[in-house]
Amino acid sequence: MQESGTTAGLRGIDSVDGTVAWASGTGGTVLKTVDGGAHWTACAVPDGDKDGGTLDFRGVQAFDANTAIIMSSGKGKLSRLYKTTNGCKSWKLIFVNPDKEGFWDAISFQLRHEEPEGRKIPEWMDGWLLGDPVDGRFSLFRTINSGKDWNRHKNSGLGADPSKQGVFAASNSSLIAADGMPAFGSGGLEGAFIRLETQIAACIDDCSPADMNVDGKRDKWLQEPVPLGNGTESSGIFSIASRFQSRSPYIYGDALVAVGGNYTKPNESGVTAARSGDGGRTWVASIIPPHGYRSTVQWGESIKVWVTAGTNGSDFSSDDGKTWKPLDDGNWNALSLPFVVGPKGRIGRLNAAAIPKP
Repeated sequence: MQESGTTAGLRGIDSVDGTVAWASGTGGTVLKTVDGGAHWTACAVPDGDKDGGTLDFRGVQAFDANTAIIMSSGKGKLSRLYKTTNGCKSWKLIFVNPDKEGFWDAISFQLRHEEPEGRKIPEWMDGWLLGDPVDGRFSLFRTINSGKDWNRHKNSGLGADPSKQGVFAASNSSLIAADGMPAFGSGGLEGAFIRLETQIAACIDDCSPADMNVDGKRDKWLQEPVPLGNGTESSGIFSIASRFQSRSPYIYGDALVAVGGNYTKPNESGVTAARSGDGGRTWVASIIPPHGYRSTVQWGESIKVWVTAGTNGSDFSSDDGKTWKPLDDGNWNALSLPFVVGPKGRIGRLNAAAIPKP
């Protein structure tokens, strides 16, 4: 366990390299460590002289010790993006939810942490922003210039009835992206589904505005059922993660894991984890599931296991999600290995030695 210096509910966590990491949560809270969590320091509150202290920052994407983007979740204009380039001494508001009835759930950038040390973040960096359905379609925005500009995708494959489907903003991990193509999980009365973008229509030279496909209308999507939850408003997919393998013919690699369940029944295991071995086309429930509802999951490359966590503890799997074994009984919301965060300022760092080798 680590000392966070706050009692805020933490749902955002992003580890750059295990030494530098950023966390975020309620009450305008943003934290940063540059020494592996030995010390966490409080950042300036975005729009602290206005209403920033009331915002709930459920997502953070960190690029280095100086640069990060945070996402607040709330109805309409309470969903916002802020960016810092000076180590969180100050923040710039870069995007506000344009939908009065909208609610943002997750943000994901690609190619993070892969630039050589000392090199600035490339201006073309891809990013995706996901929100609950508005006007019969999931809200999905894309940036190709590190968050400066955002374009709404209007593909028919994003269609959804907001009374029957939604996304959960529990851990900023219901959305992932690979090779410029996003995938996200949902839940609700219709059940749990994963949406996969499988083809992007692009134009290279002499492109008209329509040919540039900035609204994604000409892209192709799949919707596949996932055996998670019990078809209620409070159940479904809460988190998805991939273990990317370049040899795989699928954009999300040879292993995908989804976790969730019903957050109002945290101790019910049942259908709380599922796995796919074909890039998300087909899914099967775990034979031995985690020991309760789970809001976050991640592949640990250095330890070669999957780790998942929720409000009644955490579990690990060394067989790609077929079976899970308990790791602890803490109260957690989100993972970015080796860190995990939860309510009342809880932050922990994974002790890899606690996980038996396969």
